[in-house]
Amino acid sequence: MLLQTHQLSRSFQRSGSAFFAVQDVEMSIDRSDFVFIVGRSGSGKTTLLNLIAGLLEPTSGTVMFNERDITRMTDSEKSHYRNELIGFVPQSLGTLPNLSVIDNVRVPFFLFDRDGDTEGRALSLLEMMGILHLKDEFPNNLSGGEAKRMLIARALMNSPQLLIADEPTANLDAETAAGVMHAVKEINRLGTAVLIVTHDTVILDPQCTTYRMDGGHLSIQT
Repeated sequence: MLLQTHQLSRSFQRSGSAFFAVQDVEMSIDRSDFVFIVGRSGSGKTTLLNLIAGLLEPTSGTVMFNERDITRMTDSEKSHYRNELIGFVPQSLGTLPNLSVIDNVRVPFFLFDRDGDTEGRALSLLEMMGILHLKDEFPNNLSGGEAKRMLIARALMNSPQLLIADEPTANLDAETAAGVMHAVKEINRLGTAVLIVTHDTVILDPQCTTYRMDGGHLSIQT
């Protein structure tokens, strides 16, 4: 199993009282799985993603990745985990406006010392995303769909085992959203597990596992 959570919970304080944004979540993702999480705004979806990515500490429970509990990792180990094993596409764009498209994609490679052909890797990812012709443009000159494709390419720069995308089709028209999802499905076909949080039920695939988040609780949608 690639990823597995057990009784994963996260509480916050509100008006002096504790409330659970995520409560006793049990989920699993195997290698090459394609998983959706749906649910209304405020149901805990983004908090769950941040727990899986090691950006938040759980109140209780575990997140196992390759049979290692990331909640027990040091900050340095979590940074390597996020940089090497998962690719994260945030809901907000998070582009670096002063860097070209290709340099935006290359950024994750340089966060830790490693060897490799960064330009060649970035060019191949941009070609896969269908935006190779935009490699020298700057993010402000991209459409919403082009920017999403660039961020997906950036998330894949270090060949992660799991791609996590928070609302990857938000604010995109139907045709552009379909193009983004086609690219993500191709990534999955090539062997990368995918976890997508979405409000957009149009992009759901009945052949994929879909979870529903409601009030911090996660359940399989049938």
